[in-house]
Amino acid sequence: SSTLLCLILSVTDGDTLVASCDHHQIIVKIAEIDAPEKLQDYGLRSRQSLVELCMYKNAEITKKTMDRFGRTIAYVNCDGKNAGNEQLKRGLAWVFDKYVTDQGLYAYQDRAKSDLRGLWKIADPIPPWEWRKTRK
Repeated sequence: SSTLLCLILSVTDGDTLVASCDHHQIIVKIAEIDAPEKLQDYGLRSRQSLVELCMYKNAEITKKTMDRFGRTIAYVNCDGKNAGNEQLKRGLAWVFDKYVTDQGLYAYQDRAKSDLRGLWKIADPIPPWEWRKTRK
């Protein structure tokens, strides 16, 4: 997988950003995590967290695949921090069960859960993939 050096131009939500790489823009969805949608509890907080991590920063984007919407699915490091791991640690994203390949990510999620961080403060948070199903 190739790593691109990019500048983060905008943050759509807690797991999606727009990056400028070699004078062209790409939409990047962070691999293996799924953040709450904007209208969900913690959706805006999750986006804000990713803004703090990545906005206007240099990022290393390691491409994994493309999705059906033409987005680049990738691991994103902003200023040396793994953005996906950080979102999990802060309790502002779920491990994306359906697409996860790094089982180690569950440790970050479990710790956030036991510390009641972020969305784990809610009694029964709804994973975004379930929430999207109800909106169709």
